[in-house]
Amino acid sequence: MIICNDDELTKLREIGRICANALKAMAAALEPGMTTLELDQIGRKVLEDAGARSAPEFCYRFPGATCISVNEEVAHGIPGPRVILAGDLVNLDVSAEKDGFFSDTGASFTVPPVKPKVERLCRDGKRALWIGLNQVRSDAAFLQIGKAIGAFAAKNRYTLVANLASHGIGRSLHEEPAEVSTWADPSETRVMQDGLVFTVEPFLSLGATWAEGGDDAWTLYSDPRAPTVQFEHTVVATRNGPIILTLADE
Repeated sequence: MIICNDDELTKLREIGRICANALKAMAAALEPGMTTLELDQIGRKVLEDAGARSAPEFCYRFPGATCISVNEEVAHGIPGPRVILAGDLVNLDVSAEKDGFFSDTGASFTVPPVKPKVERLCRDGKRALWIGLNQVRSDAAFLQIGKAIGAFAAKNRYTLVANLASHGIGRSLHEEPAEVSTWADPSETRVMQDGLVFTVEPFLSLGATWAEGGDDAWTLYSDPRAPTVQFEHTVVATRNGPIILTLADE
């Protein structure tokens, strides 16, 4: 989607804020002993109270309002009876629709106590996201996002999951530009157009390079098995850099 007017930007900001508020509420509630379904219900309430619909549920009939992935689950984890335990690494991914506009955000959280290397992975996952965001600018090459994040990962001895990519968003949950790499991909030749709406979402890991399916139709697992984090914002490319749409209320 290319933003054409202020009304579109206002509506994108609204759904972005709603997604961010749901993520914030879920993160604040996250504690040992609760189930992923209980956590999902918190996110669902924030979305529905704001007049938004869960995007994966609405678009793909995903069995939950949000995706909650724990430890070996790297993405698209189904909310259910799984109990969150001390020491877990939990990823929350929230996407939603309102008034025909979509937004998508995500973050990973540790449930103390965790090993220092996992705590550091979480911290560096946020850094990787912002390194990618700093490359966003109209007329810039998408390749610069992957090159910058890839260089950071290599310098700090991390890997990146190479089959989970950023994507266009706006009038639908997934649209062009499809499969925007957050790793150095020499075949990436596209350029960010002014007003283009898309996500930036690196998957930083302590060893995984791929995401593979499991027993259900949704959940993806790290391959090889290794702690993996994801942090995501929805942005608009402008001449002055990114407008970040997925910011929560103070």
